[in-house]
Amino acid sequence: MPPSAVKTIRDVLYWQYAKIIAQSAGLGKTRYPFIMDRFKKLQGGQINWSGSIHEYIREREQPNRCLFCDADQDLSYDHLVPRSRGGPDIPDNVVMACRSCNSSKGAKGLFEWVQLGGKDGLPPIAEGKYLKLLYGLHEEHGTLDAGRDDLGRLCDGCEVGHLCGERTLTVYCLESILSRSS
Repeated sequence: MPPSAVKTIRDVLYWQYAKIIAQSAGLGKTRYPFIMDRFKKLQGGQINWSGSIHEYIREREQPNRCLFCDADQDLSYDHLVPRSRGGPDIPDNVVMACRSCNSSKGAKGLFEWVQLGGKDGLPPIAEGKYLKLLYGLHEEHGTLDAGRDDLGRLCDGCEVGHLCGERTLTVYCLESILSRSS
């Protein structure tokens, strides 16, 4: 659960991204003071997301491997934001995954797939790309600044609300923007 400083969808996105920065710095995703510092710098615009080129280079360091389980057989491409849930068909929305991980994830969002217990174990490349995609979707829908007072609106249309158990800001709120097509 994010700290009380996290008040909006934008903040949840920045908080998760600050944890990726901490992990990339070799500190893990639990170093609260460092994460809070990066979170505040992201909020204040002093630091920004890494660029797509950075992620492309990182992905190429492990060619022909599943980004999720490191398998090297039966590989396919996985859309981080599933096409059936509004995900764009662009390189920034695609990672290499084995067929097992790809079919296990299916039409789920990343956080829905790994659930709260697994969210801090996501590969940084996948989570970083995913957070940027979700940021763009929330920006398009005008929900970046939705906060605790807007949870009713977010929760009512959310496809993964059954996983939350309560109306509070979590990573599932980031996926509230994703809709399933019939």
